[in-house]
Amino acid sequence: MNAADTVNDVQSSDGTEIVYERTGEGPPLVVVHGTAGDRTDWRPVLSDLTERFTVYAVDRRGRGDSGDAGEYALEREFEDVAAVVERIDEPVVLMGHSFGALCALEAALLVDNLERLILYEPPIPEPGERLADEESVARVEALLADGDHDAALSTFLREVAGESPEEVELLKSDPWWEVGLGAVHTAPREVRGCDEYRFDADRFAEFTAPTLLLSGGESPMFMKRATATVDKALPNSRIATFAGEGHEAITTAPDLFVETVFESLDSPE
Repeated sequence: MNAADTVNDVQSSDGTEIVYERTGEGPPLVVVHGTAGDRTDWRPVLSDLTERFTVYAVDRRGRGDSGDAGEYALEREFEDVAAVVERIDEPVVLMGHSFGALCALEAALLVDNLERLILYEPPIPEPGERLADEESVARVEALLADGDHDAALSTFLREVAGESPEEVELLKSDPWWEVGLGAVHTAPREVRGCDEYRFDADRFAEFTAPTLLLSGGESPMFMKRATATVDKALPNSRIATFAGEGHEAITTAPDLFVETVFESLDSPE
């Protein structure tokens, strides 16, 4: 953290304290991380983003420095993001990755100061589709109950996120692994929340904020379908594809990620 960084919090609608880190100078950009992560997930692209924006990196509830509640409901996550956006007294660009993109999408309907929306593969299942089988989620929960977060994270990445055993072993040597260990306890509830979520296109019929939908050329097909579903529903959206990349271009291709985002923001609305 440099001298210009500040860590702040805002109270969500249910009273939970949601923490965000403010970095850089410029128009506000709120960024929302995905499952099994925290606000540090944006570090590979943060320095580039802060050249043009004041970045507000959110710790979603239950991980990082944010609080949590006794009972979980997906809607509280949407309200958390909205609380951060509404704290900022000027038009905001809102960007989310994976589960954070779903939170950003729904939060966009709750705020009045949204300028643009950027969504990187929100996990929206088709009717009757599930992100993971219940047995895999139950295995993760059993390992968490036993206190074996390392095995729980490995199992989640292999059986739910679809990572290969080789990819999981590589991740164990990455600084992100410690972040994942601290956040994996929230993964089962998020998977179940996504499985229960139903995207209602009619609710977005009058949503006119310019929206960039980011998609990995090598991402799983269900993520591509979800991106196409959102694109069809939003009146003012377009898709940009990361050729040769998958669901984690923020980490695997940070320069390409930032270039694509900046090109979109520089284009006419």
